[in-house]
Amino acid sequence: MLRVAMAGLISATLISGPAMADSTKHTILDWSDLEGWAYDDHQAALDVFMDTCPDLPDPEWASICAVGQNQTNARLFFETFFRPVLIEDGDPMMFTGYFEPELRGSLSKGGPFQYPLYEKPPELAPGARWYTRAQIEEGKLLEGRGLELAFVDDPVDAFFLQVQGSGRISLDNGDKLRLGYAAKNGHDYKSVGQELVRRGVFRSHQVSADVIRNWVSKNPVAGEKLLQHNPSFVFFREVSQVPAELGPLGAMNRPITPLRSIAVDPAFVPLGAPVWIEKLGDQPMRRLTIAQDTGSAIKGAQRADIFFGTGKAAGRRAGRIKDAGRMVTLLPIQAAYRLANDG
Repeated sequence: MLRVAMAGLISATLISGPAMADSTKHTILDWSDLEGWAYDDHQAALDVFMDTCPDLPDPEWASICAVGQNQTNARLFFETFFRPVLIEDGDPMMFTGYFEPELRGSLSKGGPFQYPLYEKPPELAPGARWYTRAQIEEGKLLEGRGLELAFVDDPVDAFFLQVQGSGRISLDNGDKLRLGYAAKNGHDYKSVGQELVRRGVFRSHQVSADVIRNWVSKNPVAGEKLLQHNPSFVFFREVSQVPAELGPLGAMNRPITPLRSIAVDPAFVPLGAPVWIEKLGDQPMRRLTIAQDTGSAIKGAQRADIFFGTGKAAGRRAGRIKDAGRMVTLLPIQAAYRLANDG
């Protein structure tokens, strides 16, 4: 899913070993170094790990996945076949949170439903740099082309749906529509919250999704320009075939799990890998998660976005997360020692 996240199938290069900068440091730790390791629900983590593990093409991972199919002692499984590796690039750890929004909408424009969500235009090539958000909206480049998947009743909700990368729409005809990430316009995400801070409208600790929504509502013209400060624009695809009880699709094209799935930078952490997190802050968290997602704002060896679930309550919890801590990646034994020996 992707808060500006990238959906799609995982490539072999992300599994066999991400490309690392020369300054990246890999340190193999002992299991006793992981604070709270003995008290986690390892079976819950193993269940999530096995959701995507069979998709990993690398032989080293494939053999571990085969063994994992019939494990009765999840903690022993992880301790036997993995080693915890602290991957550092010099930047401090930063945890954030994300969620799957629920919006009100319609399949046709009318009444309060004025703000469109679009599917990918056919001329947009994968990875290509296209028009900015301002150019798309001010030039009405997508109107009248039949690309609208739905219309929602709030421009900020439509904006945040693009930031989160997927969501659910409760339609005015009683049906449900589920949307997933399809593509983006090739521009990097820029935070509108940080822009409000830069302008002196709010202080950093005051900014939240609700604050941004209220400010845009009270300042509709300036609010439209504020949202256009973020040049990134996300296109969607319908994924209503995903059962309602499951989470949205992550970057491995499989449903992700609240508080067990995280988004990482695949340049440092292989997608599909177990990752032990030690999050500080008001909601400390010590648990084994699985790297099943990515996001354009998730960059660095010590950077993770924790998936909190679906709906407003999950959104409120996710929005409060901006914490320090540490993440430790569990890698197959041989891969762990190769990286450690290389630096």
